[in-house]
Amino acid sequence: MRLAVFVLASALSAFALDNGLMKTPPMGWLAWERFRCDIDCENDPKNCISENLFIDMADRLSEDGWRELGYVYVNIDDCWSSMKRDKDGRLQADPKRFPGGIHKLARYMHDRGLKLGIYGDMGTHTCGGYPGTPLDKIELDAQTFADWEVDMFKYDGCYSNATEQEKGYPLMAKALNATGRPIGYSCSWPAYQGGLPPKVNYTQLGEICNLWRNYGDIQDSWDSVLNIADWFFENQDVLVPAAGPGRWNDPDMLAPLDAEEQRLYSELLPGD
Repeated sequence: MRLAVFVLASALSAFALDNGLMKTPPMGWLAWERFRCDIDCENDPKNCISENLFIDMADRLSEDGWRELGYVYVNIDDCWSSMKRDKDGRLQADPKRFPGGIHKLARYMHDRGLKLGIYGDMGTHTCGGYPGTPLDKIELDAQTFADWEVDMFKYDGCYSNATEQEKGYPLMAKALNATGRPIGYSCSWPAYQGGLPPKVNYTQLGEICNLWRNYGDIQDSWDSVLNIADWFFENQDVLVPAAGPGRWNDPDMLAPLDAEEQRLYSELLPGD
């Protein structure tokens, strides 16, 4: 019974973010849970965070039938960038691991009917120690992502405080919309504020974000999945009214569990 109730927390309708995106939950593939911050392409070329990894995953989605089922997002997570911005202050991909750059990678996705997502962080640096997107870089980085033809942006909150998050998450929504490019916006804000009112204003979240991480990160264990499911069940009265077309609770990605556990967890999610 808990499983049926849990999915409602992510699926019932309410107001929508007015960017016309993600009327249904976004589905696709995200690098973090399996590949983390592996940047050792010399010794681990098949598993490191590089353009080859994302090209391979794009081929799998487009050639193995996943795209036709709605799995269209290929999302880069942390550790993709160079450790320094370029001479104009813009973020840049690591030149050895992404020699073609992010724009070329986005075009590769689009040519196959897919969409590219990318990651940033509100702190001075990301959770993995790469250049962040603090308040004074928000407009520049939003425009950079638009210039690269990125389709989705995940904004994390490592190394930022509550005051910065209160300013930064709405500012990024405004900046993304100002680029004129439709970019889905994933906010990690509530996960850094305990996931519940009064610290978390779900009405505001629905006005600025297409989806938001509510709770802790999933790990490679069934206990972790059950912990997340229990939290959603216990707080369904808050979470159910918050979700709907264009605005979704995000209980985190599918993890590399065994086949039966993956099947059960996929039934909990409106999309991954």
